[in-house]
Amino acid sequence: MKGRKLLLFLMLLGILKISAQNTALSGSVVDALSNQPIVGARLKLEGTTYIKISAPDGSFQFQDIDLVPGNYILEITKPAYQIVRIPINLNVEQPKPLGEIPLQQVLLKEQIQLATISLSESELNEDQGGTDNITGLLQASRDVFLNAAAFDFSSTFFKPRGLGSEYGIVSINGIEMNKFFDGRPQWSNWGGLNDLQRNQVFANGLVPGETTFGSLAGNTNILMRASQYSRNTKVSYAAANRSYAGRVMATYSSGEKPGGWWYALGLARRFATEAYIDGTLYDANSFFISVEKKLNYAHSLNFTGFYTPNIRGKSSANTQEVFDLKGRKYNSFWGIQDGEIRNSRIKEVKEPILMLNHFWKLSEKIKINNNVGYQFGSTGNTHLDFGGTRLVTQSDAQQSFIGGGSNPDPSYYQKLPSYFLRFSDNLNFEAAYRSQKDFQENGQINWQDLYEANKVSLSSGGNAIYVIAEDKVEDKLLNLNSILTANINSSLMLTAKLKFSNLNSENYAEVNDLLGGIGYLDVDFFSEGNRAQNDLLNPNRIAGLEERLKYNFKWKAASAEAFVNMIMRTEKLDSYVALNVSQTNYQREGFYKNGNFPETSFGKSKKLEFTDYGAKAGSVWKITGKHLLEFNAAYFTNAPAIKNSFSNSRQNNNVVVGIKSEQIYSGDASYIFRSSFFES
Repeated sequence: MKGRKLLLFLMLLGILKISAQNTALSGSVVDALSNQPIVGARLKLEGTTYIKISAPDGSFQFQDIDLVPGNYILEITKPAYQIVRIPINLNVEQPKPLGEIPLQQVLLKEQIQLATISLSESELNEDQGGTDNITGLLQASRDVFLNAAAFDFSSTFFKPRGLGSEYGIVSINGIEMNKFFDGRPQWSNWGGLNDLQRNQVFANGLVPGETTFGSLAGNTNILMRASQYSRNTKVSYAAANRSYAGRVMATYSSGEKPGGWWYALGLARRFATEAYIDGTLYDANSFFISVEKKLNYAHSLNFTGFYTPNIRGKSSANTQEVFDLKGRKYNSFWGIQDGEIRNSRIKEVKEPILMLNHFWKLSEKIKINNNVGYQFGSTGNTHLDFGGTRLVTQSDAQQSFIGGGSNPDPSYYQKLPSYFLRFSDNLNFEAAYRSQKDFQENGQINWQDLYEANKVSLSSGGNAIYVIAEDKVEDKLLNLNSILTANINSSLMLTAKLKFSNLNSENYAEVNDLLGGIGYLDVDFFSEGNRAQNDLLNPNRIAGLEERLKYNFKWKAASAEAFVNMIMRTEKLDSYVALNVSQTNYQREGFYKNGNFPETSFGKSKKLEFTDYGAKAGSVWKITGKHLLEFNAAYFTNAPAIKNSFSNSRQNNNVVVGIKSEQIYSGDASYIFRSSFFES
């Protein structure tokens, strides 16, 4: 009898031990855009029979489930929302809180496209007058018009609501990526990482985002945290006939590993010896790594780094006459050298980006996200310079500059037929015919002629007449911010942010290739005397290979911003009120004393300071589940971009007269209809 009691006691003890090890899994499901709890979402652990339905406050909890430790997939489904599958690493020794899980509405596809359509890799190059190769956006919807706008027109020729990309904010892991120089995001800095940019949170139009006050054209926050990627390995290859000929991509994400670790890796290459437009090479590589560690229940640390060096051959902006004579693929920037295509205008981008993100859960209702981002490297644009001269001293001791070459661009207006037919009373048909025939049969840069011209000049003691010059920008950008999210109660949420950014940017031109010469006289051959000197402190300087010339200056820019957003939710009405204030300052420091501007080119400019503020408010009235009315209104000011603040930054410190912050008033009203078969 005693033996039976002892056996029963041991069995009960074993049952209690098993019960004590049962896994507890908890979290909540929210709308990705409004952060409002989602009721009725179906949650299932794949490969098991365990299913839960989210409560009215969006919460769910798996309790008393008997699972062995290991990796599982939690599938979350809800009508009108995209399916989410999350890798879970279960440990029976401790509960597993997942926190808030955002679901994206299917309705947002078109809004997403509108919010990101201005983020294109193709922009008109304002400095050089050419058009870069055209590439698609981060993604596109199935909408026919938006697809055409994104991939056929690009942001060069189409802008939603007439707004450029400087009016849309793009962030990665909560760090804003818009440039100080022009206010636009630099897409090529993270190109080729498409598969790693799928996790995006969008706010359309005036609506403030989770991490920013926003602007007029919406805001996008791309989540590139290791813990946000499901367990996956993917290798893909694509062929194209536009910007590049081929693309190979490989990504790996580990899901959660024992000890609270996540890893994600990405590699990609896009290439073309010659893309759709003649002479446009494309050579781009992408490297990505993200590592996240959950330190404890309250703290997580994530590191993300990516580097996407790319080299692209540019194409010329052609007139109708050139188009008629040579066709739509013609590009005047290249020629044949040693049997190979050589493009004179190459854009090269090498700007690594490093991020460190700290996630701090003070309580179930209060969270703080601290972020540090550092971007550095260079951007270069080459072009042919044909102003090479030599200094000659006359018998009367007067000095002058002689030499210089003709414009080597085969589509230069003086080489086209129309130039010889420009005067109605003096039509030179013979010359027009010869120029047309030569342009149609040749029409490309003759590299051999440029080398020969430099060789002849060198033999007579002269300098190089033709060189490849490169305009370079070397940026060092530091971003710091802290984002607070507080769920005050079930119907009230507060988001606040403090941000600081600091930029040091060197801008200069240098000799990229002497084309057989040994030096290039650094003067402005369109001017005379001291006015011709690009640097009066080093007059008549001969620039060698990779030495600076023409201009040399530095930008210093900094900004600080505070932003707060209050969101109120009820059964019928969702509303928000957002406020922000910011301080921005710019300064130019010139290192050359330009002969045309001897008093205003060297040294530091005056410091430009802009204080900006803004307010936004909006509401969504949910008449029924199918019928909604949305209203938004805003007033805010924006500091001008650096490029719009100085009148001639390459040569002097002069500030645009009357420069001040842009004032923006905006409002919109929308009616939204949703059903299972139609959305508007």
